[in-house]
Amino acid sequence: MERKDLKATDLAEAVWKKSSLSGNNGGNCVEVATNLPGMIAVRDSKNPAGSALVFTPDEWRAFLGGVRLGEFDR
Repeated sequence: MERKDLKATDLAEAVWKKSSLSGNNGGNCVEVATNLPGMIAVRDSKNPAGSALVFTPDEWRAFLGGVRLGEFDR
């Protein structure tokens, strides 16, 4: 699998979305940007100027599938 240089990833055009289930209570929330070509970016909503994790669409689909199947439940 080809990896991009993440330091060179430009997220300036990212459109960030927070879950509607997050509310405004200052809890632990993430924001996801799905509008970038060939990548999905995820960041901490409490630190929008901080770093972001970047995934390929296939990696993101695999993660979401694991969530739906309860693979990360304790």
